[in-house]
Parts: sequence; C-alpha cells; structure tokens
Amino acid sequence: MKINYNHVEKIIKKLASQNQTVSFAESCTGGRIAAAFTSISGASAVLDGSVVTYSNAIKHTWLGVDNEVLEKFGAVSSQCVSQMLEGIKNLSGADYALAVSGIAGPDGGTDEKPVGTVYIGLQTPFSQEVFQCFFHGEREHIQEQSTAFAIEKIAEVLKI
Repeated sequence: MKINYNHVEKIIKKLASQNQTVSFAESCTGGRIAAAFTSISGASAVLDGSVVTYSNAIKHTWLGVDNEVLEKFGAVSSQCVSQMLEGIKNLSGADYALAVSGIAGPDGGTDEKPVGTVYIGLQTPFSQEVFQCFFHGEREHIQEQSTAFAIEKIAEVLKI
C-alpha cells in the first residue's frame, strides 16, 4: 500500500472548502502523516498541527493517555490510540484527528503483538473508530503502510 498523494490533496481541498481542520498524533509513523500533508501546497489551511509521541511518558504528558491504560494495555492498543485521539483533539481543537501507535520492528514484537501490529484511529466530528492492523515487511514498509492506511481512512470518511 502506497501513500496516495492525490487523496491527500483532495482531503486538503475538501477540508478547506468546509472550513475544517485536522491534527495528528503519531508514534510508529514518526511524523510521516504530517509529512505527507505538508508536502502538498495548501496544507496550512487545514493542518492545525501534529505531535510525535514516541515514548509512553510523552503520550501521557502531552496527550493525557492514562498511565493505567499504558500499563494494562500498552502503547500499542486500541485504548491508547483512543486516548491519543482525544488528547490531540483537546490540544488542537481540530475537527478531525488521526492517531497511530504500533510496532514497526524489527524488534519489539511479542507473540501477542508481533512486529507489524499497528492501531490507527480516526476521530471525526461525529464518531471515533480505531482499527487494528497487521502489516508486513521491513520497518519502513510498515511505517509507509500505516501512513497510507490512515490517509485512506480519512479519505473514505470524507467520501474522496
């Protein structure tokens, strides 16, 4: 799965036409979603901001992810990503938010959560959904697939 920059451009245009904004909370993608958006002219009209919250401490401090959630479920969980979405929406006030946390590898996987396990969340003005994904390949490929999947989910919601 490759990043569809045509979809990114259409997302930007649609959000701009509706006077709406988007923000991101990224972990395993390391800012790749924000980079995909900022590579398109006009992104400043809709992109409020993005945070890369790689450590659990920063997920907690910046986004308000509960330490209990991190201890009980881990950073790579639907519960964590759900709270990352809430945190970035609270920080930015954006209409839409994407959050990603996963294991890009090559290390860090377990039997329960192997390398390639990624949770991707989308918050809209109307709902929140978190997707559990299992991607394959080398680290950069998992990061790219995660970024592409997140962009496709917001494109679907916006009917792009």
